[in-house]
Amino acid sequence: MRRLPWAGRLAAVASLGDEKRRQLFEFVSASDGAVGRDEAAAAVDLPRSTASFHLDRLVKDGLLAVEFHKPAGKTGPGSGRPAKMYRTAEPEIGAFVPDRNYDLAGELLAAAIEHSSSGGTPIREALLVTSREAGRTAAAGNGTLEGFLTAEGYQPEPDGAGGLTLLNCPFHRLADRHPDTVCAMNGAFLRGAASGCGDSEDRVLGNDTPGQCCARIAPPGANDAGSADLSQLPAGTSRS
Repeated sequence: MRRLPWAGRLAAVASLGDEKRRQLFEFVSASDGAVGRDEAAAAVDLPRSTASFHLDRLVKDGLLAVEFHKPAGKTGPGSGRPAKMYRTAEPEIGAFVPDRNYDLAGELLAAAIEHSSSGGTPIREALLVTSREAGRTAAAGNGTLEGFLTAEGYQPEPDGAGGLTLLNCPFHRLADRHPDTVCAMNGAFLRGAASGCGDSEDRVLGNDTPGQCCARIAPPGANDAGSADLSQLPAGTSRS
């Protein structure tokens, strides 16, 4: 499942700063199924209209979703009208400032360990294989490479020569501490993403500019093979 955009995740987390809104969210998320406004209002001791306002705000901020169900056990005029019900919209939402994606790093590393354990593949080779495939799968059908990189938090900016500079490293803290492993993983993920977007994997090159991602995107057709293999980045190339 793709994450909400960074600004959306920030808004969702900020939305829970209101105590009553947070109580409503906790009640809905702890419920076995979708809940109605009356039930939610009673649970947190709020007027129905106030609870409705906060619930709809949680929907707007991406934390809750709406369903419509006919109420059970009611008869008489209007009893068959579907009622507005609320349920959680996302399994979990987190936001870092600046934008980071340590969840993705954890998924890639866990997949590499499983791949290595099941087939006896050396762990580094497994990491490169699984990261590339994850990038290809995630980017497939998502339009341009630039658009995908924007959604994943890399903050791509045109470099003035037809390529892209990646201003943000989604794995910054990990890359700073474990550059050999994390930069190789990142490079494989980005090469897979380029392939998934129908682009050339050769556009993903190394980058040693402090404060930026360890990768950059070369202009289409560029020939810079000397810095193309991020799996061979030496220690000390992480961005800080």
